[in-house]
Amino acid sequence: MPDTSLPPALTAIREDFLALSVPDRLQLLLEFSDTLPVVPEELVDPDAWERVEECQSPVFITVETTPEEVMVYATAPAEAPTTRGFASILVQGLHGMTPQQVLAVPPDFPLQLGLQNAVSMLRLRGMSGMLWRIKRQVEEGMAKVSHG
Repeated sequence: MPDTSLPPALTAIREDFLALSVPDRLQLLLEFSDTLPVVPEELVDPDAWERVEECQSPVFITVETTPEEVMVYATAPAEAPTTRGFASILVQGLHGMTPQQVLAVPPDFPLQLGLQNAVSMLRLRGMSGMLWRIKRQVEEGMAKVSHG
């Protein structure tokens, strides 16, 4: 039975990772680091960026939420490719989903990629921190929409 708690894009990403050997999973993660979308400066309020404290590298996340759609943005330094790869997975996997879809993503999604033997638990904790912050910002955005 398919996992319906994951948006289709995250399901496809997870399946891509699990279809590979552990060394190839790490390579795919590094490929994701090359595809982190660039954030147009005029698109996001500079004060909206939140530092992901769980990441050793300076990773920043911001989310724009409407009742119909979530737009996720992230920045991560090129010299931190695994962290950048995780950010890219979340940006690409969650961007354009409904708030309900984003909030339904299980907190253990980073572990579902099968990278435990390829990267440190500290790095996986960083991705979990990114996901937690995204979900919290979606909840805050929905509260503003419903009370605004």
